[in-house]
Amino acid sequence: MTTTPLSSLDPIDLFASALHIHPDGQVRAAERRMASGDRGAWQIATFHVETDADVHADHWEMHPEAEETVCCLAGGVRLYFRPAGPEDAEEMVRLPAGTAVIVPRGRWHRLELDAPSDLMSIARRHGTRLERRTEGC
Repeated sequence: MTTTPLSSLDPIDLFASALHIHPDGQVRAAERRMASGDRGAWQIATFHVETDADVHADHWEMHPEAEETVCCLAGGVRLYFRPAGPEDAEEMVRLPAGTAVIVPRGRWHRLELDAPSDLMSIARRHGTRLERRTEGC
């Protein structure tokens, strides 16, 4: 993996790279990582998504080490939270353009699109888990 210090003053394409913010204060442009990351580093990643497959709508995702902020910059998405128990129902939060939601640490979630969208995720990716969604959940 190659990283580029932001001090180079070169523009960074946020749809091609992520920003990794390290505990020592360093910020680097680097490869986006969906299910892993540098321990302790936060990742800011921006995505243009066209279909539910682009947001792995068929999978639940969970971040055990920190909360995640999911931001809808343009378009619209629905964020679903997996039921905590067998008697519980999925919860859904609709995010129109210009809104965000904070996903609690350890909470399983997934996205579905209302329209093609530009999204931003701010999370510590280390330890992230994905599980295929089964029918009826």
